[in-house]
Amino acid sequence: GEDFRTIDWKVFARTDKLYTKKYEEERNLTLHIVVDYSGSMKYGEKTSKASYAAMLSLGFAYLALKNNEKFVLSTFGPQLEVFRPRKGRKQLAAMLEYFNEIKPHGTTVFEQSLAKYKHYINSRSMVVVISDFLFDIAEIDQFLQRYKDHEVYLVQVLDPVEKSLNELEGDYKLKDSETSALMRTFISPLLRRDYTKKLSEHTEKLRKAAQDTGARFYSFTTNTPVFDAFYEMVGKGE
Repeated sequence: GEDFRTIDWKVFARTDKLYTKKYEEERNLTLHIVVDYSGSMKYGEKTSKASYAAMLSLGFAYLALKNNEKFVLSTFGPQLEVFRPRKGRKQLAAMLEYFNEIKPHGTTVFEQSLAKYKHYINSRSMVVVISDFLFDIAEIDQFLQRYKDHEVYLVQVLDPVEKSLNELEGDYKLKDSETSALMRTFISPLLRRDYTKKLSEHTEKLRKAAQDTGARFYSFTTNTPVFDAFYEMVGKGE
């Protein structure tokens, strides 16, 4: 139940065991990992956002396993799917099997899904939500207010091309991966600048919304090594 940020990573590298830098204390903490598996998460030039989110999910679950904590996986898209909270390697293996079987699809119903999920949490918990968060900031605000009594991590996952459009120029037919709607557009340097500006503004709004409620916000592209992402989130000991 220790804060992941207090883990001594040098000792972990030598022993493969988790130790905290300041103290050890037993708590009944359940780690809730809630992952966006809607259609937009299947996008990826090399590694899909869904695959990267799955790797992050398994990483968080592994840390909970090493610390003998219960952890539970849930996914949302058109509907909410929830595991039972359990400890141990069988739970981790079940998560891996689940990720190997499911495919991202359908539309995102973020606030509705997270409002429903709140009923599965019976005590103060750590809640990690992994998504591209490409939806209305008002939904994020509602979620954060609803979960402000918990320790919340928002982990944004984007594809490198999606983040900057650097590799795209000219005429394109764009297909909405959630609704299948088609739009024809011409990607010019001006459009690229406007797009990156708006995406950056959206990301900063997410960061501010998290800060205002005591949550933590991180943003990664799928070409970021997973270990580097975890060091950013839990290894710095802020």
